[in-house]
Amino acid sequence: MILPGIVSVTFRERSAIEILEVSSHCGLKAIEWSENAHVGPGDEVEAHNLYTRTIDSGMQVAAYGSYFRLLANQQPEQVFRESLIAAKALHAPLIRIWAGTVPSSAATPDYYARIAKEAKLIAEMAADEGIKLALEWHRGTLTDTNHSSMQLLDEADHPNLYCLWQPTPELSIKERCEGLHELAARKKLLNLHTYYWEGDIRRPFAEGIHEWSQYLAQIDSHEDRYMLMEFVMGNTFEQFRTDAAALKQLLNHLS
Repeated sequence: MILPGIVSVTFRERSAIEILEVSSHCGLKAIEWSENAHVGPGDEVEAHNLYTRTIDSGMQVAAYGSYFRLLANQQPEQVFRESLIAAKALHAPLIRIWAGTVPSSAATPDYYARIAKEAKLIAEMAADEGIKLALEWHRGTLTDTNHSSMQLLDEADHPNLYCLWQPTPELSIKERCEGLHELAARKKLLNLHTYYWEGDIRRPFAEGIHEWSQYLAQIDSHEDRYMLMEFVMGNTFEQFRTDAAALKQLLNHLS
């Protein structure tokens, strides 16, 4: 089933305790902890403490949101190892990474090949720790279109490499649905990062219910994954509470 949750970087200026309190009070079930806001790479002690606090709050750890970018580090294995240390102590089932530093429109065949090689390397490192690796569907990277995302998955060709999906503004609703459907059909879809924008303008999630109903129609709602709220309008807890209620209402209609 699909469980509602939050990406902690949504409130990067708030403490982990504040985020846990408001999320649990809203009835959310899980959280992706951010590497650059709430638990740093390599910080095994703090990661374990945060795992304990999360479980004690009645929530689950959905993921570790790293900021590791493929082909952005001179020593990728060493850099990614630090993210792995934190993710393992956090008991995170997956680590989120980014597919490079350039958009697909500017990527050469050689760039694809080198990205795929490094993705395969760190996917294997994560697999050795029992943790899944997920590319975030994101503008300015090789997951900015459906075609480029599938091409990268095909070139890397690793069973432990997946995707996290979100509705990037550059794609139409039709294109978003097509990409989501293909990811689901390939069994390469993990969590959904959930928000509603008009262009690049954040709006209340309730206004996007019809749109999100189309997205959810592309996947099997009985498969286990998380819908994690992000990009709250105004960055306020008040709006977050309203959005969380709308998200839970949407998921209740699926059951």
